[in-house]
Amino acid sequence: MKAILRSGFLAFAIMALVVPADAGPFEDGVAAYDRGDYATALKFWRPLSEQGDADAQSELGGMYAIGRGVPQDNILAHMWFDLAATQGHEQAQQRRDIAARMMTPSQIAAAQHNLGFMYEKGFGLPRDYAKAVAWYRKAAELGHARAQHNLGLMYEKGLGVPHDFVRAHMWFNLAVAHVHEEAKRDRDRTASLMAPDQIAAAQANLGYMYETGRGIPKDYAEAVKWYRSAAEQGFARAQFNLGQMYRRGEGVPQDYGEAVKWYRMAAEKGHAKAQNSLGVRYAKGQGVPRDYAKAVKWYRRAAEQGYVYARSNLGNMYEIGRGVPQDDAEAVKWYRKAAEKGHARAQNSLAVMYAKGHGVPQDYAEAAKWYRIAAEQGYADAQYNLGAMYANGESIPQDDAEAAKWFRKAAKQGVANAQLNIGSIYRDGQGVSQDHAKAVKWYRMAAEQGLAEAQFDIGEIYRKGWGVPQDYAEAVKWYRMAAEQGHAGAEYSLGVRYANGQGVPQDDAEAVKWYRIAAERGYATAQFSLGFMYYYGRGVPPDYAEAVKLYHMAAEQGHAGAEYSLGAMYRRGRGVPQDDALAYMWFHLAAAQGDMSARRNRGTMAKRMTPNQIAEAQRMAREWMAKHQQ
Repeated sequence: MKAILRSGFLAFAIMALVVPADAGPFEDGVAAYDRGDYATALKFWRPLSEQGDADAQSELGGMYAIGRGVPQDNILAHMWFDLAATQGHEQAQQRRDIAARMMTPSQIAAAQHNLGFMYEKGFGLPRDYAKAVAWYRKAAELGHARAQHNLGLMYEKGLGVPHDFVRAHMWFNLAVAHVHEEAKRDRDRTASLMAPDQIAAAQANLGYMYETGRGIPKDYAEAVKWYRSAAEQGFARAQFNLGQMYRRGEGVPQDYGEAVKWYRMAAEKGHAKAQNSLGVRYAKGQGVPRDYAKAVKWYRRAAEQGYVYARSNLGNMYEIGRGVPQDDAEAVKWYRKAAEKGHARAQNSLAVMYAKGHGVPQDYAEAAKWYRIAAEQGYADAQYNLGAMYANGESIPQDDAEAAKWFRKAAKQGVANAQLNIGSIYRDGQGVSQDHAKAVKWYRMAAEQGLAEAQFDIGEIYRKGWGVPQDYAEAVKWYRMAAEQGHAGAEYSLGVRYANGQGVPQDDAEAVKWYRIAAERGYATAQFSLGFMYYYGRGVPPDYAEAVKLYHMAAEQGHAGAEYSLGAMYRRGRGVPQDDALAYMWFHLAAAQGDMSARRNRGTMAKRMTPNQIAEAQRMAREWMAKHQQ
């Protein structure tokens, strides 16, 4: 390639160059352009352009772009830039992109059509039917009617593509939709040479073009019309696509029953996608009564044809035992078949089986391998799972930064648990710089999806004022959301706010209510706090026996404050018979967890106990610890 020319006005004009002594036609054109002799420059560059010289094509495009020596014409400018760009000419690529920003899609399509025509006819370019087809297709997919017509002719005649009446008929039909009379004549001529099943296939293709907006404005109603026409002729692919339109409610009212009807017609003809979709409807009970055995039947038919989605679905049915006896080994078999064909969901499911040792020996390395394969395809659940493996150091070195990377990818796709984890990573500064504002951002995303743990964590951040102004009322709002979903920590924290009058009016009865709810879920700190309320008679009548009962419940879970309080109850004989040995034992257990008050009280108890009593209390403490550490 010759020296790259820099451009001026609108990035198209040519700057003066020093022409070397052994100048050729291209350089002669440059010299003429620099003198302002655009007609002579055109005389040199046009033949070079038609012979495929990329530099000349780029400069000829520039002349059309700004109208020097030729009428200004964005379409011809784009055409010549495109020709040079396809040869890897970087400056032409840049110029083409600049020109495209000043053009409508129809103008770009016209330029592409012109290139196709030049290649087809050999006008100014070597004749090349394959390149003609490529350019016609680009223009046709932008809705250029003449390109659609010409592309249809190329398929009809087998020029640059295999002879194909079905595709020819489809492209003619698209051109007819743009009121192209010549295409109508050619469509009708082609139709007279086609078998009924070929016409149905062309109609189905036309429906797809309307559904996806390729070559024609997207129009679901028109897509349904063409799918229905082909479907009523028994064309299985159209029957499946019509079922899809009814399932999604596109171009027709959503109707699962009607979707099932069309899926079944296609499925019975052996259409694998329809068989899988019919299985899904039976599994979900959409349009038919839920029937897992029938779901399995249709999944199996599609799976045996190699349809990967059905293989994955069949694996899932074996894993959970729906419609078939539960069989992890069989689940692994079908997951593997789909995974090895690149199905990301099956890859993730296979990884889960390896991680849990279900149907295969437990193998974290193999799990990590399959998670990574699926994650690199962008499968969000696998990205989350791979992040968890890095966070936990399972089979791969523990790596907070790598965990954060994969959690972030999954979080951006809306995985609530990933958003929660990336929020915690920013809160704690694990693998990233600590940033409470970012933590709140990610927690909020997860919380707004209804994840109770994230709602609780936002409450904690507002309570503590981490990265946000401290705001008890806002904390209460988020605690309440989590509490209403049964989050024990949030229930307890809501109780504390009522007990202390933080963000809500002080209300011991309401505090007791929330402590009790959390306590009944086994939340040790709530059990201890509820015991405290009974001890002091706050929100409930004083009741030492009930307080002891609740302290015991919390102490069973190793709550140091409850152990200390039990020591105090036994020392004073409140709610239980006075017992120095048991008082010493509970103080000893709390002291072992670092409770300094318990340590002092244990010393006080020891002064009034005999050595034998102390030894007995220590024995009871050892037995308790041994029992509760198992």
